[in-house]
Amino acid sequence: MKIYFAGAIRGGRSDAALYHEMIRYLQSFGTVLTEHVGDKGLTEKGDDGPDDPAIHDRDMAWLRDCDVMVAEVTQPSLGVGYELGWACALYKPILCLYRPHTGRRLSAMIAGSQAIATAAYSDMGQARGIIRQFLANLT
Repeated sequence: MKIYFAGAIRGGRSDAALYHEMIRYLQSFGTVLTEHVGDKGLTEKGDDGPDDPAIHDRDMAWLRDCDVMVAEVTQPSLGVGYELGWACALYKPILCLYRPHTGRRLSAMIAGSQAIATAAYSDMGQARGIIRQFLANLT
């Protein structure tokens, strides 16, 4: 299984350690095409490619090639939103995980989409269970 993991890069890297842990778990189910998203050394500058067009084209190729998309959407990100839109257009199965915060709600464009499964979680143990169940339901 080819998995596209999405998480904020230029939108903020405060969850980088969490992305790293999720990616490690997802690797037990298949190949994570975007494992760089969990690189704790990657900064908000988003220097994960030679230039913006190369990053865009690389990521779009991975999106087209993936079997499933898993996104951590607690940290709002324009790039992740763009990727989610394309994954919907490409009819990819999508799981969005988020940690609820007081005073903040998940975007209606994600929460209201019939094409996106969403799940709130509070810790990695709970996130693992949600991911495991979502992927099991695909097969």
